[in-house]
Amino acid sequence: MIDRKRLLNHFDESAELLGRKGVSADQLGAVRDRVEQRRGAVTTESDLRASLNRKSKEIGGLYKAGKRDEAEAAKAEVAQLKDAIAANAATLSTVDTEINDLLLRIPNFPHPDAPVGTSEHDNVVVKSVNVAESYPETPPHWDIAEQLGLLDPERGAKLAGAMFTLLRGDGARLLRALVAFGLDLNRGSYEEILAPSFVRSDVFTGTGHLPKFANDSYHVADSDLWAIPTGEVPLMGMHQGDLFAEEVLPLRYMTHTPCFRKEAGSAGKDTRGLQRLHEFHKVELVKLCTAEQVDAEYAAMIADVERAMTLLELPYRILDLCTGDLTFSSERVHDIEVYSPGVDKWLEVSSVGRFSDYQTRRGNIRYRPEAGGKPKFAHAMNGSGLATPRVWAALLEHGWEAEQQRVRLPAALVPYMGKPFVEKNTLRTF
Repeated sequence: MIDRKRLLNHFDESAELLGRKGVSADQLGAVRDRVEQRRGAVTTESDLRASLNRKSKEIGGLYKAGKRDEAEAAKAEVAQLKDAIAANAATLSTVDTEINDLLLRIPNFPHPDAPVGTSEHDNVVVKSVNVAESYPETPPHWDIAEQLGLLDPERGAKLAGAMFTLLRGDGARLLRALVAFGLDLNRGSYEEILAPSFVRSDVFTGTGHLPKFANDSYHVADSDLWAIPTGEVPLMGMHQGDLFAEEVLPLRYMTHTPCFRKEAGSAGKDTRGLQRLHEFHKVELVKLCTAEQVDAEYAAMIADVERAMTLLELPYRILDLCTGDLTFSSERVHDIEVYSPGVDKWLEVSSVGRFSDYQTRRGNIRYRPEAGGKPKFAHAMNGSGLATPRVWAALLEHGWEAEQQRVRLPAALVPYMGKPFVEKNTLRTF
């Protein structure tokens, strides 16, 4: 969550920055009002306890002086003061809960360098690579996959409903190859983790997914478990409450997980093929570092994702997302998009974001500075090292050889597939 002191001590500046992400002044004002209420309750508690201590001391003296009636009256006042202290403590607890809940619903501050804008149309293209002036007419990936028997959305829907799919033959093998390729590509820099696909509510809250995105997430009934929407959640959660020595930073992790998303806002969007799914596979990259290390580590993570696109020989571009298109927890995001000739669209295949100390403040992930002093919150970032669905789709469209009825693969994937082509599934008979 955001730093409460920063919000309150620099309220106008905070309101201006958060307004770029669509946060209203009323939402921030509600936090300020509750904090003022809390200050009043703290002052009241101090006054009540001072009165209680003073009155309690008086009672013994009154008894010694033989003033029994006055002593009994003082005891009655002490009882009233204790009741008032208890009632004030209940008020203070309620206000603390309200403040915390309000803060959990406020997004991260945008980075000052993030382009200011209100929608995706204000995103800035900072780089384009391997982009041709024109592309041959190409069928969309779902048509190619149908011809080759690689994709079976009907049976996916039969098993789990709409926006779930089933891959067959070389279709399944290609996805497995992409995962292995994505992990091997980064194994020299990132420690590989195999993490649970379900996490507790406190872990989900720590990365900003609760309470904001509860309706877009899968919750296991009669349990405290949530299906992860990305590998970032368990990778961050495994350090919840930890205090590091500064010299161990940066920490770099990667994991391959299934990802589960309800895609509640997908109505009217194209969901054919592998463009948008409730369940998909992804290699995720996560880093924890100091504030001084952020710029270099963020640039390196973007380069790591770029390297995958370059080796896969796909045309891609990098977008610097404007403030209105930033994610809830991020201060800065660069999206990597691949061009899809089959639908004539740019499709996001990776989102690399930096989060300052927003997530680590929620998860209480800190480090002790080498120079001494109080522990500091670490800074966090993550990115899709390789999100398989749209990369899978782009490979089919860019490698399609209509005459041979096959898909030519980039050289980097051949060792993982064991052959240079994706071919018709001859074992599929129905």
